[in-house]
Amino acid sequence: MGLAMHSIELGSLPPMAGNFPQRPDASPNLATQAYSHLRALILGKHITGGTGLAEGRLALELNVSRTPMREALVRLAGEGLLEKTVEGFYRVRSVSIREFFECMEVRELLECHAIERAIGMARDADLQTLHAELKALPSSTQDDLAHWQFDNRFHSFFATAAGNQALARAIQRERVVARLFRISSPFHRQVEGDEEHIEIMDAVMRRDVQSAQLAMRRHLQNLQNDARREIESQANLSPRHKDST
Repeated sequence: MGLAMHSIELGSLPPMAGNFPQRPDASPNLATQAYSHLRALILGKHITGGTGLAEGRLALELNVSRTPMREALVRLAGEGLLEKTVEGFYRVRSVSIREFFECMEVRELLECHAIERAIGMARDADLQTLHAELKALPSSTQDDLAHWQFDNRFHSFFATAAGNQALARAIQRERVVARLFRISSPFHRQVEGDEEHIEIMDAVMRRDVQSAQLAMRRHLQNLQNDARREIESQANLSPRHKDST
């Protein structure tokens, strides 16, 4: 089976911020803009897992030359969002069920450690700002991107507050894996996730390490439990299951 190549229809997707000026091919600004735009399209579920990306077509549709586009694709591959095929094309990486659960196990270890390190160091003003952002999130279940963007800040906050950038990068890498899995999966738990974030924040603002870690662990385990239920539900609806009943 050939690789399905994706063609971005600019009229139906979020526009790129600003227009690309005419600059030399090696402009790092052009590469950064292309990288940021493609990353937002992938994480915003506009380009699904397994979709092929043709460098030349993307460069043409985003009105940039191939050099900055190639740099953007290499950077996205370095983050684990894309993978290179044997044919030399890039495609959005598909995450297996096993990889998802392995990454969630790692996240429990990393993020509970981040809370332990940060809880005595995080400034009250920063905690209050994060809490206010959480309370201000739109209630619409359709606004998945806004919740993802906040979720990204929330789960990166504690490692950053602890001053450990290596820990923050490690958490971010595992979050990319989890997001790629969710892009290709229908399960959503936006309301429950917001409530669990509030529980974590309340414990952190009380400087209660054990309660905050317990709430974080419960939050991440609930994500896994919902994924298991969705996987089992999809398996029960598969043609093979129907033929065997």
